[in-house]
Amino acid sequence: MNLDVLIIGGWVVDGTGAPPFRADVGIADGRIAVVGPSRPPVTQSPPGEPGADPAGETRAAAVIDATGRYVLPGLVDCHAHGDAVVLDPEIQLAALRQGVTTFVLGQDGLSYAPTTTKAGFDYASRYFAAVNGGHPGVDGPVTVAELLDGYDRATAVNTAYLLPHGTIRFDVMGAAERAPDAAELRAMRERVERGLSEGAAGLSSGLEYAPGRYADAAELAHLCEPLGGLPYVTHMRGYGASAATGMAEAAEIGTRAGAPVHISHYHGPAGTLLPLLDEARRRDVDLSFDTYPYLRSSTILAMVLLPPWVPAADPDRAVAALRAEPERLARDWAGFADVWGRITLSHAPGFEWAEGLTLPDAAGRHGMEPAEFARTLLIETRLEAGCVAARPDEGPEGEASIRAILRDPGHTGGSDGIYVGGHPHPRGFGAFARYLGRHVRELGDLTWEQATVHLASHPARRFRLPDRGLLRRGQVADVIVVDPLRVADTATYENPRSLAVGVDDVLVSGVPVLAGGRLTGATPGRALRPA
Repeated sequence: MNLDVLIIGGWVVDGTGAPPFRADVGIADGRIAVVGPSRPPVTQSPPGEPGADPAGETRAAAVIDATGRYVLPGLVDCHAHGDAVVLDPEIQLAALRQGVTTFVLGQDGLSYAPTTTKAGFDYASRYFAAVNGGHPGVDGPVTVAELLDGYDRATAVNTAYLLPHGTIRFDVMGAAERAPDAAELRAMRERVERGLSEGAAGLSSGLEYAPGRYADAAELAHLCEPLGGLPYVTHMRGYGASAATGMAEAAEIGTRAGAPVHISHYHGPAGTLLPLLDEARRRDVDLSFDTYPYLRSSTILAMVLLPPWVPAADPDRAVAALRAEPERLARDWAGFADVWGRITLSHAPGFEWAEGLTLPDAAGRHGMEPAEFARTLLIETRLEAGCVAARPDEGPEGEASIRAILRDPGHTGGSDGIYVGGHPHPRGFGAFARYLGRHVRELGDLTWEQATVHLASHPARRFRLPDRGLLRRGQVADVIVVDPLRVADTATYENPRSLAVGVDDVLVSGVPVLAGGRLTGATPGRALRPA
């Protein structure tokens, strides 16, 4: 048997839910050729000489010794804001060191494609600049096909892409704070249909962001009708204490459209959230969700602070409003005394010295009160400021809620990783290693076989990622080798870019992309179109 790579001596966790079993994994032509005992003896072929062996030996161009380690299918990050930075080797390394081989992009209804106007593209780039950042290869209107082609074999990590509702809406309607007319709704639907034909893996919404927050359930259900079994992925209109409102709307949209529903970063008290999942399932909603194992959130500062009267979808108008009506803003912020201290600045162009500081600390160093400094920051950055925020609704049982929610069978992993700024949330650099190290090894919230289902095979099915998520013969060889005794996150709120440990060898499409914990320089990552 002639193989490109043979992984020997490891314990295979194949993604089916079966317990780990001892087996070798052989890879040829980018796919898994064998899972089982290799034919002894194993011979490592000289480069360029893999020829047939008359004794029937297994010959491999490369051998990875996985003794004492687990061999898993590559993990899928179901919620990553890597739309631009997935092309950056630093971010690829951060993902691979956690075992993540696929990013699902286009989250929260805001990304680059499809856009047909410069205004539409500029909106997606400017309003969400503190989340997605600028794309290194695109500076104007772009189709889904063009965006996906730009990822294909240009990165070590696979990508799948969701159609962003907010971008589509702005491209058609601008910043309008109203329902679409018939022609506008038809134009949005046409963009959805074309994007799906070009390879989108679903449709996302961000209903606490502008302009997504101006859409109602009828609009969203109409746009979800063409999904054909692909998921409607939503940053709901409310979380925590307001989660019932958000879940009811998401369930209505899914039911009216006949679409599966996937809830983004489902967080809050388990006693509130888990019954909502049960209720949706009793109503036959096809429901899944992702979480990240941290108690703080991260987003654009504008979403956290700006009242509805500020036209946030248009940064120019928003800045003008902030300049013109400081007294009105001060009145809205009068009760924010407990809010300011929960905010740490993650991205503040022109105020880089403030990144990593709480808003009151930064304000004090700048000689201002927190409200005055926040207004100045939003104006001077033209809303391009990001933050990490402690969530007020978690309560003292916050980690217990995380643990209870991640055990639900509808759960998948999503880092919600934001990589822009000098002091981002650590979740982009540690979420999946934290799942494996803390919640599997240390706390036992999931077994290894359950975790592999939650983090690999379930999301691969959900987003119809072709031939991925399982270690079976014929599957694409996205494979990770994990040290179960060592895997851990090292990123913290104080040092958020510290790389995870315990995953040193990763293959994407059968090609080694991480060896000995270092990038190999290979970029076999594919832009995945749904099966």
